[in-house]
Amino acid sequence: MASTMEGIGLRSHLFSGVGEILRLPWRVHGFTGGTGGVKSMTVTMRDRSKNRKPLQRGRNLSIEAIQAVQALKRAKSPPPSPELERVMDSKFRRLLKFDMVAVLRELLRQNETCLALKVFEEIQKEHWYKPQVRLYSDMIAVMAANGLLEKVGYLYSRIKAEKGLEAVIEGFDSLLEIFLNHKQFDLAMDCYAFMQSIGIEPERSSFRILVKGLESNGEMGYSAVVRQDAYRYYGDSLEFLEQAGEEVSAIC
Repeated sequence: MASTMEGIGLRSHLFSGVGEILRLPWRVHGFTGGTGGVKSMTVTMRDRSKNRKPLQRGRNLSIEAIQAVQALKRAKSPPPSPELERVMDSKFRRLLKFDMVAVLRELLRQNETCLALKVFEEIQKEHWYKPQVRLYSDMIAVMAANGLLEKVGYLYSRIKAEKGLEAVIEGFDSLLEIFLNHKQFDLAMDCYAFMQSIGIEPERSSFRILVKGLESNGEMGYSAVVRQDAYRYYGDSLEFLEQAGEEVSAIC
C-alpha cells in the first residue's frame, strides 16, 4: 500500500554506536514493486525557496553587500543610534565602491528611506564620489513614492549645491517627470531653469514632459512659459508639443 512519509527520520548506520537521526529534506512518495523483489521509490526535494530572505545574491549584490544591508536593517532605530554607527563602521565603510553603491540601491528598492539617506551621506564622503543627477533622481523617486516630500526638497537642494555635477539630459528629464507626477510644479519649473543655468539645454523630450505634465494638471501659465521657450529653440517645428497635447486630451 502506497504511503507518504514527510520529514522522514533515518537512523544512521554509517557510524556504529551513534544513534543520531538524520532529517532529510525530501519527501518519499510510496513504494512500488519491481522485478526480483526490488522496490523503487520516488523522491521529491522540498522547495525551500519560501524560507529564503528577500535578499538574494546576484551579479549586482555581493555577499558582503547583502550582509551589510541585513546588518543595517537590524541596527536601524531613531538617531542617534550607537548600534547603527557600529554597523556602519564594521560592515559598510569597509566595502568597495561597487558594493557601497549596490547597498544604496538595494535599500532604495526596499523603501528603507532613512537608511538609504544615511548610506548616501557616507558615500558622499568617499574620495571617488562624483555627484550624478541620475542617482539623485533615483533617490528622489523613492522618497516621493513614499510621500516624503520634505526629503524630496532636501535632495533637490543638494543637487543644486553640488560641485562638479555629472549632468545629463536623461537625468533631468527623469527629475521633471517625478516632480510633475507628484504635483510639485514649482520644483519642476525650478529644475527646468536650473538645468539651463548649468549649460544643459532642454531637448524635445524635456519640453514634451513639461507640457504634458503641466497641462494635464491645469497649470496653463507654466505651460505657456515652456511653450514659448520651445518656440525659441525649435521655431515653427513644434509638432512634438501638439502630440503631447493630444495625449493630454485623450487622458482627460
